[in-house]
Amino acid sequence: MLQHAQRTVEAVDKSFPLGLVGREIAALDTPLAEFSTPLLVLDQQAMTHNLQVMADWTAERGLELMPHGKTTMAPVLWQRQLDAGCTGITVATGWQADVALLAGVPTVQLANTCTDPALLRRLAAHLLEHPDQELVCWADSLATIDLLERELPAASRLGVLVELGADGGRTGARDEDTAVAIAERVAASSTLTLYGAAGYEGALAHDRTEGSLATVGAYCERLAALVGRLRPLIEGTPWVSAGGSAYFDLVADAFAPLSEVRAILRSGAYIVHDSGFYRGISPLDTTRDVAEEQALLPAMRAYARVVSMPEPGLALLDAGKRDVPFDEGLPVPLAVAPQIGEAERPLDAEITALNDQHAFLRYRGEAPLALGDVVTLGLSHPCTAFDKWRLIPIVDDANIVSEAVETFF
Repeated sequence: MLQHAQRTVEAVDKSFPLGLVGREIAALDTPLAEFSTPLLVLDQQAMTHNLQVMADWTAERGLELMPHGKTTMAPVLWQRQLDAGCTGITVATGWQADVALLAGVPTVQLANTCTDPALLRRLAAHLLEHPDQELVCWADSLATIDLLERELPAASRLGVLVELGADGGRTGARDEDTAVAIAERVAASSTLTLYGAAGYEGALAHDRTEGSLATVGAYCERLAALVGRLRPLIEGTPWVSAGGSAYFDLVADAFAPLSEVRAILRSGAYIVHDSGFYRGISPLDTTRDVAEEQALLPAMRAYARVVSMPEPGLALLDAGKRDVPFDEGLPVPLAVAPQIGEAERPLDAEITALNDQHAFLRYRGEAPLALGDVVTLGLSHPCTAFDKWRLIPIVDDANIVSEAVETFF
């Protein structure tokens, strides 16, 4: 399951050594020192730790987890999440849903509306041929239901979660009465099946200030109340789904009083966490006074080499916007070494800007690094890290690359 055709390393795979060309990516067993820069790597031990932390956290609260697969778009990592107890995978577009279904994911939640007729028919055809799989999408208007019923065959088996939004938010019905009207329409449909309610609280805030937490908490309580209104319309156990990677603690609090529902989180970034945005906002980071064994750990990092030192206080690295994320904060220099994979020393410096293929590293006083040195970078926002790489090495504590992850963006 979750296995595409076995991939081998190709000569065009960014920063992979030529010695690995033709090798199956599931069995590399190669020193990290053989790879070139720039390079994104995943930490095997930290990922394993994070999978267990989140599995324990959700189980203790009686929650399911269908993590957002759009974070990694890596079926191999989706399988690790399912093996750790996740009950499905969430995606953001119809095309991503197709990838997940083709990869064999048993339950796919499309946290969005698909309005593309060709994609809808393609997804419906797959479901008809694979009765062991299910697809559940969101809808936030009666017009959406009209489109779905018009384009889908009667036996499509498409599940629907009514999306509740909020003023100033993103998608979603702006009030509960509208959401109920949509649910009534779905319940009466011969083409669609009503599953419950869903929403995304992360669009309403961007920090953990008192006001932001109050706004998010109030929205989550509205969503929890909505599923109660929809319950009489639903055959089977209702779903209620929310929870990005920033406020899943507030979602858990709001869902705690509910009974006889499938309360489903969709947090996706947890598998690799980060050294920037999520480190500052996640409820399971050590900065929140969470013990390390119960906290999420950064499991992705980049390596970039010094290619120029044109003036005092400035070094240019060979990683840029095409290699590392920058939308939720610039990379953070963590350490420096003479070569990739060698013993590191701490680095007191700052990345102040990125170009397409350069990072501007600023430092004070005597230069703490030299031309050709390799800088280890902590990164911010996994969703825009993975999409820059087709093949990403997984490295262990001994700096051995055991395998590589293929992404599908």
